[in-house]
Amino acid sequence: MTDPGALIAAAAEWRDHDPDPVTRTELAMLVGQRDIQGLRSRFEGSLTFGTAGIRAELGAGPLRMNRLVVARVAVGLGRHLADRAPTRGRARVAIGYDGRTNSKVFAADAARVLCRAGCAVSLLPRALPTPVLAFAVRHLRADLGLMVTASHNPRAENGLKLYVADGGQLLPPLDAEIAAAVDAVELSSLPEGWEDGPCPVDDADGVVDAYVEAIAGAAPPGPDAPRRTSSLVVVHTALHGVGTETLRAVLEAGGWPPPHSVPHEARPDPAFPGMPFPNPEEPGVLDGARAMAEAIHADLVVANDPDADRLAVMVPRPGPGPGPRPGPGGYERLTGDELGVLLADDVLARLAAAGPPDLAASGGEAPPPVVATTVVSGSLLRKMADRAGVRCVTTLTGFKWIVRAAGPDGRLVYGYEEALGYAVRPDVVADKDGISAALRVVELAGAAQCLGRTLRDRLDDLALRHGLHVTCQRAVRVGGAEGMARLARALEAVRRSPPSELGGGKVVVTDLRAARPGVVDLAGGAAERWPGAPHGPADVLVWHVGDAARVVLRPSGTEPKLKIYVEVATAVEHASELGDRRASSNARAGELASAAVDALGVIPAD
Repeated sequence: MTDPGALIAAAAEWRDHDPDPVTRTELAMLVGQRDIQGLRSRFEGSLTFGTAGIRAELGAGPLRMNRLVVARVAVGLGRHLADRAPTRGRARVAIGYDGRTNSKVFAADAARVLCRAGCAVSLLPRALPTPVLAFAVRHLRADLGLMVTASHNPRAENGLKLYVADGGQLLPPLDAEIAAAVDAVELSSLPEGWEDGPCPVDDADGVVDAYVEAIAGAAPPGPDAPRRTSSLVVVHTALHGVGTETLRAVLEAGGWPPPHSVPHEARPDPAFPGMPFPNPEEPGVLDGARAMAEAIHADLVVANDPDADRLAVMVPRPGPGPGPRPGPGGYERLTGDELGVLLADDVLARLAAAGPPDLAASGGEAPPPVVATTVVSGSLLRKMADRAGVRCVTTLTGFKWIVRAAGPDGRLVYGYEEALGYAVRPDVVADKDGISAALRVVELAGAAQCLGRTLRDRLDDLALRHGLHVTCQRAVRVGGAEGMARLARALEAVRRSPPSELGGGKVVVTDLRAARPGVVDLAGGAAERWPGAPHGPADVLVWHVGDAARVVLRPSGTEPKLKIYVEVATAVEHASELGDRRASSNARAGELASAAVDALGVIPAD
């Protein structure tokens, strides 16, 4: 749509259908000023389903998040469900929302449109974590789940995340089918009264209690004991999101005292004061939790992102004397891979403690257990799984792949990705879940404390048993469409002509966009959808540097940036070596990350 007249006409039509005075005024100003560039940024194209749905900046037009976009998506979903003609009466849709700007409004709009499309709608009673909605899809036997959230994206954004009947995120080719149905929706075809009419939704008040009971009440006991008798002091931050109430309920149901909440970050606040990018991986975002932990000498900090599907953990830096209390160094955040293998170690220990399954009770042969991670996460999980006799699957990035990694014949017992996503109870929530992961971390830290040990001690045990694996990541952020184009060109340039060496080490390339992706990690794994089923092509480059390092380059699926992931692995024979080896490996990982940025030749926006 390059013709200015056509742009202005499209904007005027959108304005005339828009029930929101804020976005209607925004378009009226752009049309009145004949701001063609501003109109193009809002009207040339349409939002596409990325890694986990659609996300965009709040604003007017089909390329922003607003009430008309939500209504069009809901009409498309209604048509899609009608075409599939569920066999058991009306299609059911579960809808949830977080605490961001307009999330509640968007959820109500979607509910009204879907009700008018003949669907039975279960609307969660208040702003709640994304894992509760993911749980609700299976609990309510819904055909579809819709969560209004932008997760940890910048505060100016919002989005929609879709789930299907198995409780997992939307997968290809269904995403393309739904996107086509949405694109076909004309503004004139929106149902009458969608913006303010009655909405006869079904009561979903019991979903939260059912989730809490399923996570805390039915969790299999771990081999470490005692746990709840510890004097563990825990700080929690919800980062101005929706995690506080549900996390406290789960900990209470699990027998733990309430954590110390960071007061000014405990309740939803769409302004996210002090953190325009509320991602617990970002520098400075956990400063409030760190300050509180230092003030009360906490043993553990757990942090959820705003929709509580991710978990970050901080632990005391080792002090000069014995014991787990923090020393002068304060607190450090565990990397996503460090937390991932700690939780995996717990899951594998529980599995071993449970012993062989009761085949008589299961009605025959029990499905084999499977653990899963991604091509950009560390490779230690595979070594741990091999030693435990459990199959490990390496998927592409995203929990839509991870939770289905066991395939039709296996049983997923654990999955994680380095971006702070963990599925410790995939039997309950078929997605990453920062609440259930937080409960497990508290249990692990409490058990360690009872033995006079720390989570760092458990990581040292893993390093001595399987080798030290140090990981880090670097993000190359860019601004706007032109910046994204520069990133794409840079990635294609290194794909065609990769560096022959990086940081003094010889480079061997694996391109997952090729038909035969081959080996992608240091422990011999190939990218799979499930055991024996290779993944299709993906825009991922893997540079194996020497014999003990790996660099992965991947464009983000939800943000204008390219991510660089580095892993350095080395054998450690004695505990006395760990400090020096960890320091040298961290330095080497940082060196390789910087060298990869230099090889791309792109100047970051920030």
